[in-house]
Amino acid sequence: MSQQDIILIIIGSVVAMIALGGGIIGVTYVLRPRWLLRQRMNQIGVIGDGAPSEKLETRRQRRIQQKIKQLESKSEKRSIRETIDIAILQAGYQITTTTFIVICMATGSVMALAYLLAGLPPIGALPVFLCGVIALPMLGLKVIAAKRQKKFTEDFANAIDLVVRGVRSGLPVNECFKVCAREFPPPVGEEFRMLVEGQNLGMTIEDLMEKGIERIPTAEYKFFAIVIQIQRQTGGNLADTLAGLSNVLRERKKMRDKARAMASEATASAAIIGSLPFAVALLLSLVKPDYLMVLYYEKTGNYLVGFGLFWMFLGAMVMKKMINFKM
Repeated sequence: MSQQDIILIIIGSVVAMIALGGGIIGVTYVLRPRWLLRQRMNQIGVIGDGAPSEKLETRRQRRIQQKIKQLESKSEKRSIRETIDIAILQAGYQITTTTFIVICMATGSVMALAYLLAGLPPIGALPVFLCGVIALPMLGLKVIAAKRQKKFTEDFANAIDLVVRGVRSGLPVNECFKVCAREFPPPVGEEFRMLVEGQNLGMTIEDLMEKGIERIPTAEYKFFAIVIQIQRQTGGNLADTLAGLSNVLRERKKMRDKARAMASEATASAAIIGSLPFAVALLLSLVKPDYLMVLYYEKTGNYLVGFGLFWMFLGAMVMKKMINFKM
């Protein structure tokens, strides 16, 4: 091999190394932004094509589960006074706990006095008093709260649709809440009004949602609260998230209505069976009054009436439990 061939080999090797290095630098220069972008997207839980990764879904699911556990733990740790306060809030009344206790005491006293004036045994006055103080007022609050929650659920999906349309048109979320507070009747409009007023006073959305769940402890409102809180933490398209929530709420309502329609036959049967003894007693009282007077004037008859009412009440509760579908 001559000296000239050696020089050519060296020059060719240098040119090849320069070309290879230039190619590597060029490829790195072109692909480095994409590589950095992909690395950053992997760090936050999104892969290169923009689809949510399992990491992001796991984080969201974990946060949702943590929010649900927090709500459940707060609902369990309540004193008697807090339970009464929350029952009053859920019923929609603006009275203090002291006023409610005074009303309960007055109700129990009136019922016990009426019991004694009826000439019944005095030993039953204490249970009647306790029933008037504890059972009837709390039962009344629960019934009123259930009606209020049912009315809230009926209009809540429409309110969320209004928020979705407002967000997609460019309005801030707070302005959409103001529109819902103005356009919808209570309790939906009232709840959105409290959200707006709370934000104006500087309260955080987390605190407002927790207070709202205390007033309206429905699954629909819990879904809404969790969606808003998770969206504020992770970001994303709020309109699409709320639109999906609205679809879920409407499907739940359809399923609930379907279950109620399927249980309507059992409900009618329970009502007929429960009213038969009273209807027969009324007809016998009109046809032959002396036939049933033994049940009212004899002590054995009173016991029989009491046992009969107790077992009828127990059977009614069992039938109600069988046809009551919670979703």
